[in-house]
Amino acid sequence: MSLFTVPIPPCGAHPGGSITATQPQPQVYLLTFVSPPDNRLTTALCRALLQALDILEFGGYTPGVVVTTSGIPKFYSNGLDLEHAINTDGFWQLFFDLYPMPTVALLNGHTFAGGLMLAQAHDYRLAPDPKGFLCLNEVLFGAPLKPPMAAIFRHRLAPQAYRTVALEGRRFTGQQAVEYGLADATAASLDDALRFIAERQLTEKAKAGVYGVIKTELHKDLLKELRKEGVDREEARFNEDQRLDGERKEFGKVWFEQWNKENKSKL
Repeated sequence: MSLFTVPIPPCGAHPGGSITATQPQPQVYLLTFVSPPDNRLTTALCRALLQALDILEFGGYTPGVVVTTSGIPKFYSNGLDLEHAINTDGFWQLFFDLYPMPTVALLNGHTFAGGLMLAQAHDYRLAPDPKGFLCLNEVLFGAPLKPPMAAIFRHRLAPQAYRTVALEGRRFTGQQAVEYGLADATAASLDDALRFIAERQLTEKAKAGVYGVIKTELHKDLLKELRKEGVDREEARFNEDQRLDGERKEFGKVWFEQWNKENKSKL
């Protein structure tokens, strides 16, 4: 059953699109986003998703489970426009802190970079099966993981898995994503997602009104880094680290030139 549609306005080179809310079964709300060509995270898409979540929370709907997925079969989200998501106030915090219902990311296509960060912000993640890869590929195209981005994966993954994900830029199949902790299970269809929800009785979890409170405590260390004061503090630390590394490199160049000169003189 269709509930409502939230438009995604054009943003830069991105033509815009829409997020459609449907109810495939009682107390399960499916948010399907379509922002051609590959659902990149722009400010417009992030704000539209926040609006859709607000409508479900404050619009008189019975508390249940929110599932996000893509209406573009090949991609859940191809990421890339990460600064848009980072600069949308409250975007990451909403998933980890305030949102009072279980959230499930149904990854029905490639999920790269910022798209993978969006997936990690959900309570549960269902990796694509049999086609589709998950990948944090910033290391491959020279984009640093800024503090809020890194914090999400550091919070979610075991250290060895985080190393592989962040420093190798490896592409994970759905089953590999489960093995590394990037996903909880694989799903080939919405029916698989509905079975996952039913097995865990997730539609019942929000009824008592404390789901968001418990989630806040579960993620309290991460939230310190995602809230404004934490973001500002970590950004200052990140910038200082980059400044010191710049000094180290300059010193290294001078040292090597001197070392090279001295050793040549001995030949």
